[in-house]
Amino acid sequence: MVVLAGDMNGHVGSSNVGYDAKHGGFGFGDRNADGSRILEFADGLNIVICNTLFVKQESQLVTYAADPVKSTVDYIIVGGTKQRLVLSRSFQMKNVYQSTNC
Repeated sequence: MVVLAGDMNGHVGSSNVGYDAKHGGFGFGDRNADGSRILEFADGLNIVICNTLFVKQESQLVTYAADPVKSTVDYIIVGGTKQRLVLSRSFQMKNVYQSTNC
């Protein structure tokens, strides 16, 4: 199992176009060049950006805020056969995400 977590300094955005197997479609803001590189990295290593898998309020998505700028730059990325075990911290422990795509 591979787990990467931290400030990736890129914006993967809210759209999962082109990366639907790696981006859950629930990100924040617009994708930038560094975000595209993060998605290409995820695609190449068959890992998933877990922050984008769950519907969350803006306050739970934003990891950097300095008026008027808000963004997500901190990500949790998981790979390997244990992707389906990823939990959303806003879920109860009994609600383990069971999809095979994480």
